[in-house]
Amino acid sequence: MLRVFAPAKINLCLHVTGQRADGYHLLDTVVGFADVGDWLTLLQGGAGRVHVSGPEAGALLGENIITQTLSAFGAQDVDVHLEKNLPVASGMGGGSSDAAAAYRGIIALQSRGVDPADAAKLLSIGADVPMCARAVPACVQGIGEVITPLAKLAPLHALLVNPRQHVATPQVFRALLRKENAPLPSLPQRLDDPALLMDWLLAQRNDLQAPAIAAAPVIADVLAAITFTGAQLVRMSGSGATCFGLYETVHAAQIAAQRVRAQYPTWWVAPCQINNGVDVAPQAMRATT
Repeated sequence: MLRVFAPAKINLCLHVTGQRADGYHLLDTVVGFADVGDWLTLLQGGAGRVHVSGPEAGALLGENIITQTLSAFGAQDVDVHLEKNLPVASGMGGGSSDAAAAYRGIIALQSRGVDPADAAKLLSIGADVPMCARAVPACVQGIGEVITPLAKLAPLHALLVNPRQHVATPQVFRALLRKENAPLPSLPQRLDDPALLMDWLLAQRNDLQAPAIAAAPVIADVLAAITFTGAQLVRMSGSGATCFGLYETVHAAQIAAQRVRAQYPTWWVAPCQINNGVDVAPQAMRATT
């Protein structure tokens, strides 16, 4: 039995640079991974069943992406229990991170290393799955297949806020008026310097933020609520609706969380750290009866 962490993926910035003939959009994004997320427990000797529990389980109609992962990697004899802590369809790569965690658990159960052919299988499951399989800070390009790890990216103190409104990613991309936008400029040489990294991030954008707000105007309310807490940077992650604020200290992020929760008690609110060496290695567990 293995227990595997599936961290929230945060797009610190996201530039849409084009669209392929097959409809896939080309991205240039810097992603980090937070110390909040879902947990998967994998048990070999089952029948490929997926059971879901946790505070956000009620929003799931079925975690088919995990079933796809079991099938893709010949693990139909593995049962999975998903503890769902991240909101569904939230722009934090929750489903993709769950699939990636299932993959890490499968190869551990199969006692094998990463096969170069695995990358194509992961990409076929979802564009975000390969980056989530690595779960390290990275610059990601193409449709998600070009991944450049950023090992020295400075840890960031953050607040994540989701208004519990689903935003359909295809709808947001369809509403994007300009498909060919400027790519990311060169990263600063000192990625481990929080001040330099913050200055660079402030000059970037999320090209999906405006069309997401058009689809779900509450996202503008989320951005405003985080801004009111004094965050250094406020931005939407992915295609929404989760937004994040970055702060100078852990304490500032925690205080901001308290303020947002008090004003919007129905929203999902989580202070966290991003790029802080999230441990995603499968952990062996002893079965209980």
